[in-house]
Amino acid sequence: MSAKQLVYGPTFEEMLHPDKIKPEIRAKALEVAKSEPLSEYNLYNITWRNPEGRIYYVVLPKELTQVDANIVVLYSKDFPTRRHKVGATYSVCMEHQLRGDIEPGVHTLLWPSTGNYGIGGAYVAPRMGFDSLVLLPELMSTERFEQIEWFGARYEKTPGCESNVKEIYDRANELRKDPSIRVMNQFEEFGNYRFHYYCTGNSCVEVAADLAAKGIGDGKTAAFVSSMGSSGTIAAGERLKHEFQASRTVGLEPIQCPTIYSNGYGGHDIQGIGDKHVTWIHNVFNMDAIMCIDDIECKKGLQMLTEEPGWKVMSDRYGVPETSIREMSEVMGISGVCNVLGAIKTAKFYSLGSSENVFTIATDTMDRYGSVMKQLDETYGAMDEMEAAVRLGSIFHGAKLDWIREGTEHAKQCWHNLKYYTWVEQQGKTVEELDAQRDPEFWLAEQAKVEETDRMLREARGW
Repeated sequence: MSAKQLVYGPTFEEMLHPDKIKPEIRAKALEVAKSEPLSEYNLYNITWRNPEGRIYYVVLPKELTQVDANIVVLYSKDFPTRRHKVGATYSVCMEHQLRGDIEPGVHTLLWPSTGNYGIGGAYVAPRMGFDSLVLLPELMSTERFEQIEWFGARYEKTPGCESNVKEIYDRANELRKDPSIRVMNQFEEFGNYRFHYYCTGNSCVEVAADLAAKGIGDGKTAAFVSSMGSSGTIAAGERLKHEFQASRTVGLEPIQCPTIYSNGYGGHDIQGIGDKHVTWIHNVFNMDAIMCIDDIECKKGLQMLTEEPGWKVMSDRYGVPETSIREMSEVMGISGVCNVLGAIKTAKFYSLGSSENVFTIATDTMDRYGSVMKQLDETYGAMDEMEAAVRLGSIFHGAKLDWIREGTEHAKQCWHNLKYYTWVEQQGKTVEELDAQRDPEFWLAEQAKVEETDRMLREARGW
């Protein structure tokens, strides 16, 4: 397969600052963003920035959060797949292509996933010329499977729900026996980690400065809060600690599946997180606390933010600005609400003040959860204004300080040790590889590969 048949996309630096893309390519990418959503030029629209260069974020109204700290949400609805995981899948695919591990027309890329990563793979791989196969639990939302097909990929359903990752691994290990299959495993691929360390983390740094210029906050981050699926997003917290020494990193899990919190297990429905293991790319030594969030509260909270009875309660009873109501309804999905509830909990737990910023991510949007909301109505009845008021008061205003475990040195060692059972016993890693992750230099070396990868990509593209 000749190099001319390879499709190249942006560097990490160009995803962070798309104004550094060649002007003619940037112009073409912006042109096709809406008119040709399946064009390969949309790879150059993988960025946290809009066409004018503004980073996509909202500051949540304090009438909703009821905390003094500023809760800042970067949102991903304007990425090519409307989910930020497309950045991780592109980065993984791009790094493998540069190393010569994969060739379009020769290899099928297999994406083990519980949601948005698989959808990202379904989008990226065909744009780069690859056959794409997604493994996804059978109980994920109907909309997810529909979108995979629309992007030009295939899927295979595995048994169980969000937390049934072992079944995905088992099927991936069966399929990898085919020499044409290349497994792009988000849970161990450091391209995923690097996208969020560099692009998401640095975007948060720039937003903090932007807010300070507007008189909001002190120009720093007091905390970065992220639920863990692959544990790619939470790598942004490492970048923020390098920039702001006092910044905390807080991880979130479902109460129904508290793996890091208490070595727990179980099924849950915060789609995209809580995968019942500690991932290979998760630097648990960077995590200052683990908090657990109720999946039912996340779903009921999403419905409150995205349906008319909730809008009326927020506006009429609490004075939430209509612009904020509209923004929140457009950018939130179930895991986004989980992250917001975790951010509120973090602000309360650390007694953060009005000059302090808590950053989190809205990872996807409501358009993937219509079927979930319908199931919610069938189970609990349709939400009216009285029920919306109860949800606002109990879920958002009344966020509780239970299910919190701080990251002591002993706790971090325990969290790290959990990796042994998945990665050494089941997935072929060695004890020596696992022990290497205890050294901070291991993580610094992975971060430094951003510059090396960008150099290789510029050379391969010829510009």
